Amino acid sequence: MREFIDKKLVIASNNKGKVQELEEIVKVFDVQILSNKYFNISEPIENGNSFKENAYIKAFNTASKTKLVSLSDDSGISFKALNGRPGIHSARYAGEKKDFALAMKKLNEELRFKDNKSCKFTCALSLCWPDGYNITVQGEIYGKFSWPPIGEYGFGYDPIFYYPELKKTFGELDPSLKHEISHRNLAFKKLKTEISKIIDE
Repeated sequence: MREFIDKKLVIASNNKGKVQELEEIVKVFDVQILSNKYFNISEPIENGNSFKENAYIKAFNTASKTKLVSLSDDSGISFKALNGRPGIHSARYAGEKKDFALAMKKLNEELRFKDNKSCKFTCALSLCWPDGYNITVQGEIYGKFSWPPIGEYGFGYDPIFYYPELKKTFGELDPSLKHEISHRNLAFKKLKTEISKIIDE
């Protein structure tokens, strides 16, 4: 059986928006939630070939340095018309300054003459212990590209991800509603199921 070391969980990210979303999701656990910023940890080079691999790389980096259990997220947007791009390179599309406004403009240029606007958000979550033991899962949600960007909520590519079932972009959704339906929450439901099998309550 496993346990949360010292009743703490470290979110392996320095992305404020991502940390806030993960904090909201994991508050169901009776643990103190910290993040990379608390330990002054820089995120590692993400050289994996999938969302799951990159999620594990980040989680293990933080877990090994803090000697605590770490949770990481690797997520991105993929377009069918672009053969799955940007995919795992979604953050890199925004450049070193994480300028997602610029990244969205770049995608608009690439998709301008494409008939197929379908896309998906993917989220891989990796819960990792300092010894490398991990639970890594993935969730996906499907939508369509929307231009111009709409909405003040969320972060990253949310303003261009149109969710047909609610007829709104993720950028227009109240955060509590987004948490209920998002790719991140779908992944977390899988993670929670797996955690219940191995955590010593």
